[in-house]
Amino acid sequence: MLLFLIGLLCASTCQSHIIRQRATCSWPGHCAGDPCTTENDCDGSMICISGKCGTPGGTGCSAPCTWTGHCCGDPCTTENDCDGSLICVSGKCGTGSSGGGTTAPTTTGSSGTCSPSGVLQGTGTNCNTENMSECCQAGQFYNQYQCSPSSTSSATLTLNSFRAGGDGGGAGACFGLFYPDTQRVVALSTGWYNGGSRCGKTITINGNGRTTTAQVVDECDSVNGCDAEHAGQPPCRNNIVDGSPAVWQALGVSTSDSRYGQMTISWTG
Repeated sequence: MLLFLIGLLCASTCQSHIIRQRATCSWPGHCAGDPCTTENDCDGSMICISGKCGTPGGTGCSAPCTWTGHCCGDPCTTENDCDGSLICVSGKCGTGSSGGGTTAPTTTGSSGTCSPSGVLQGTGTNCNTENMSECCQAGQFYNQYQCSPSSTSSATLTLNSFRAGGDGGGAGACFGLFYPDTQRVVALSTGWYNGGSRCGKTITINGNGRTTTAQVVDECDSVNGCDAEHAGQPPCRNNIVDGSPAVWQALGVSTSDSRYGQMTISWTG
């Protein structure tokens, strides 16, 4: 009889434990960070955010999050510790504003990070995913930036094809031209692009223990996106140097490297 009662107690306790686990994610392969197409592909209250399951918002702001432990309110040291377009503000991931990303752009903190100037609601449109590009999701909201960090020491190098038909979309904003993948060219986030003041200039990029140069030929638009002109992709983050395949090759990062397509760099110019 005693063993029977212990068994019932254990069963009750174990069942409660299972229920608590399932409250987080009970559908393997459909948890936070797993790929999705619609909300129906995600477990529980999670939603489909930019092709990945995630929570509809983190602690402290309404920005969506697919990287558990790197959402709003979670601790951080740099922007690379925060999910999506979130930035590191006073040691915590957030939008950098108290109004859900709708305040005017400002520069805050010793690292010179800037706040969102607004939000753009995504629409479903044709998207070029040639270089692992993120595609806009209908109904999702994306932060817009008219500024970039004052410091260029912790930029993110991304991959982009500037040739006709590539995932860069339209011709380069500087000169209305396309460029072969073998040419070292870059696009800069809107703040760093600075209205085209850097067009045609050569910048120096440091990454992977190497240094190379590239010409600025385009803007990585941090305000507009989710349309044909931007190849169906959302606005750029505010700290992006979008480099051609030749830039990555010059830095010695192969296509088999896990960093290929997104890597922390510094740049000057």
